[in-house]
Amino acid sequence: MSWLFALYPWIKALHIAAVVFWMAGMLYLPRLFIYHLETEPGAADSERFKRMERRLLRVIVNPAMVAAFLFGGLLLWVSPNMDWSSGWLWTKLAAIAALSWLHHLFARWRRHLDGDGRTISARRCRLANEAPALLTLAIVILVVVKPF
Repeated sequence: MSWLFALYPWIKALHIAAVVFWMAGMLYLPRLFIYHLETEPGAADSERFKRMERRLLRVIVNPAMVAAFLFGGLLLWVSPNMDWSSGWLWTKLAAIAALSWLHHLFARWRRHLDGDGRTISARRCRLANEAPALLTLAIVILVVVKPF
């Protein structure tokens, strides 16, 4: 078990990298949805956006989320100073749950657009595009400042 404690800096670095990749994809995916919604169903551009959305989600966003959870869970387990009674930690976990729900919502929207559904508005995608950034900002503040 001590070998895992010795790897703490590596686990932390990999967790941060995974979160960066996850958030990059979560910020770009709704932007692709907006561009996609501006095309005609069945058009070449629409098909191109379907491929881009599918690849982004499957190749970057999904694996990055899994890695963020894996390395984040390891950090919680091996952290020498983890205080499970601190409010910032539970608030951070709630924000992560919200990000996970948003990830699931984006995956549903992608499947909907893949079937040429157009019930999602570009305005809704623009608003959804802000949520990952705001949640990430909140999480970073909670982790660094630990306000409560």
